Amino acid sequence: MPDKTPKGKTANAETLSLDLSYISEVVTEQDITALYPQVKSALESLLNKTGKGSDFLGWINLPFTVEKQLPAIKKAAAKFEKCDAVVSIGIGGSYLGIRSTIEALGGSEKIHYAGNQLSPTGFNHLIEQLEDKKVGLVVISKSGTTTEPAVAFRILKSWLEKNVGKKKATKRIVAITDESKGALKEMSDQEGYETFVIPDDVGGRYSVLTPVGLLPIAIAGFNIAQLLKGAQAAAKDFQSTDISKNMAARYAAARYLLFKKGKTTEVLANFRPELHYVSEWWKQLYGESEGKEGTGLFPASVDLTTDLHSMGQYLQEGQRNLMETILWIKSEKKDIIIPKDKDDREGLNFLAGKKLSWVNEQAMKATSVAHRDGNLPNIRLSLDGLNEYSLGYLYYFFEMACGISGTLLGINPFNQPGVEAYKKNMFALLGKKGFEDLGAQLRQKGV
Repeated sequence: MPDKTPKGKTANAETLSLDLSYISEVVTEQDITALYPQVKSALESLLNKTGKGSDFLGWINLPFTVEKQLPAIKKAAAKFEKCDAVVSIGIGGSYLGIRSTIEALGGSEKIHYAGNQLSPTGFNHLIEQLEDKKVGLVVISKSGTTTEPAVAFRILKSWLEKNVGKKKATKRIVAITDESKGALKEMSDQEGYETFVIPDDVGGRYSVLTPVGLLPIAIAGFNIAQLLKGAQAAAKDFQSTDISKNMAARYAAARYLLFKKGKTTEVLANFRPELHYVSEWWKQLYGESEGKEGTGLFPASVDLTTDLHSMGQYLQEGQRNLMETILWIKSEKKDIIIPKDKDDREGLNFLAGKKLSWVNEQAMKATSVAHRDGNLPNIRLSLDGLNEYSLGYLYYFFEMACGISGTLLGINPFNQPGVEAYKKNMFALLGKKGFEDLGAQLRQKGV
């Protein structure tokens, strides 16, 4: 597969930096330092597997343990080189990490997505895009029974078999599922699909660095070895129990203290459109991890500067229950110089000769100051660049901070009991066997 990042990038202490100076009017450095003992205890409970959800901590050393699977993953990805289109079928953690990485790195015309919604319009549009193309499928589901991806796989599997025959279709399908049980695993064994395993001790929202994320990302042509190297460097940095030098721990401490000060919604703001799905991945990670037992910061996101012309008013002067994390990328692969215009009708010649990246940076700084002055404290995270290595580093940073943050809240950051509520109701309304009584109850309520 073609690599889109120069090889040989090594660990860099400046890969990510954390700036907490714009929260100091609400949470001081002294406040954060005073919380260090609790933060250290939370981190140690993760590392020693003594806290809540300790059976789902496989992500902690995942960047190292999954490395041995890279040859098999790359070999499987190579099978799809002759395909014009590959559909990645999954939802939640089996979708967002994949798409966030591919979109952040420049996108892919080859990769399509299904199983993340139930819209007939959306599905028909996908089928239209696949017509007259050589198509492969990567289906991702632990159980194989989650409605959205299961329905999508049934439709696409039937469509593919009708177009190329069952034998050829089988060779173009890879399943990523449970090692030994579940509907998708059973189907894969019966049909003869190549399979990869979703580890039992890694939850879906932490799975981007498992075959769940790595195979589709490799098929798109990106360097999964560098993605892991970035995550490995982050693991070494953020497993440190010297909290003063651990950025993930300090970020967790800062947002926890802001929450305790009444800042109950965290807005992740980026200044690059290609980071939109990184924000979507981040929202699932924190929303599903912290939003339980009546607690947790509500995760929201904005794409700036675009949303400054829609959500900017609320951010500046709305309810003051907000905090903000700004995700900034320091460097551009290719910049643009603003030209001079002899008539200067817009009055922009004062920017002639300036790089567009510089203008964007001033917009970010102006926004940060304005929000701070409007009682919207903001944390700044700055990546040195946007590539596989830095994304791997960033993913692990957010994962570790999330684990610490949830542990500080006293909840289990690694389960998602609330997700099952809608699933049970949907099964009941759809008439699934075993849910008849619940269906009757819902209909009596007028649903």
